[in-house]
Amino acid sequence: MLVYEAKLKGNQHQYERLNEAIRTGLFVRNSCLRFWEDGNAKSRNDLYKYVTRLAKNKDFPWTNKLNSQARQAMAERAWAAISRFFDNCKKRISGKKGYPKYKKNRPNHGSVEYKVTGWKLSENRDRITFTDGFKAGELKLYGSRNLNYYQIEQIKRVRVVRRADGFYAQFCIDYDRTEERQPTGKTVGLDVGISAFYTDSDGNKVNNPKYLRRSEKALKRLQKQVSRKFKKGQPQSNNYKKAKQKLARKHLKVSRKRKDFAVKTALCVVRSNDLVAYEDLKVRNMVKNHKLAKSISDASWTMFRIWLEYFGKIFGTVTIAVPPQYTSQNCSNCGAIVKKSLSTRTHKCKCGTVLDRDENAAKNILKLGLSTAGHTGCDSFSRNQDFMVD
Repeated sequence: MLVYEAKLKGNQHQYERLNEAIRTGLFVRNSCLRFWEDGNAKSRNDLYKYVTRLAKNKDFPWTNKLNSQARQAMAERAWAAISRFFDNCKKRISGKKGYPKYKKNRPNHGSVEYKVTGWKLSENRDRITFTDGFKAGELKLYGSRNLNYYQIEQIKRVRVVRRADGFYAQFCIDYDRTEERQPTGKTVGLDVGISAFYTDSDGNKVNNPKYLRRSEKALKRLQKQVSRKFKKGQPQSNNYKKAKQKLARKHLKVSRKRKDFAVKTALCVVRSNDLVAYEDLKVRNMVKNHKLAKSISDASWTMFRIWLEYFGKIFGTVTIAVPPQYTSQNCSNCGAIVKKSLSTRTHKCKCGTVLDRDENAAKNILKLGLSTAGHTGCDSFSRNQDFMVD
């Protein structure tokens, strides 16, 4: 499955119609969740039947404007959240189990998803027309990808996404992407970190760009402007809304830089090696350390891993996640345990081995990857396909 993205260009009236469609989709999803909480839904089919009745309900006439398959897609989202909660309970995952929550209509977030109806592409595939009851009309597509390479039947879903800088259309295309790559005969182990984004088993380091840290000064300035214009208990002015929008666009720019770096770095690693071993880190638990949480989140280790596995599947490169226990403490030469604190950056062993701490860990990771089958990927790839904008 490929996901191509293009920006939607239209007038203010059309943007308002798209906003209404997204808001209605959120209402349908939240209604499905409430229907399940009341004990009326035992399966996804029950939610399908419920959204059909909801569209005919005279108390909520606006729901009938949304395309029928779009309503089904929102029911699927609700059931996916419910199923994930039950799966986590069955697996007895420690901590919170992810109980489904009601979604708010946030101004710079949200999306609505159409299947094979409710939209129509122009002959040149450079414009899209939404044909449901909201009558958003024809909008121009701005993107670097050419949809003419694929048949209309291959486009299984069209998702309208609302962001701080406008609306985007994502086209989910049924296509198995594979790329040919000449074998390099190289294997590598990666140890991700904060000071260096990663250190490989050959001693090479890639600097951590730290996009959030570099943008903190500008973000604080924009946040102060938002705070100054906020009036408690009163209707907010247009100046407040403009300042809030500037802050949202700055955060969006930082996140895009972080994603771009993770994608390009993962692609370079996969194309340069036949096997890539990395740590199976539980980032969700690691960010509970409040002294390192911001730096860990800014490094985007999870996104980097997701793209490693994605490109590994495309280029036929083996990607292996190994347990992270003792990779920093064990000596890569003799296997002896050399205990060291996080501040100790040099590995010194009695056998005479002196290495950078991260390089020693990367060598251990590679050994584990070569000695055990591990697992070539994880379910994070299937859960995070929104990252896969190609």
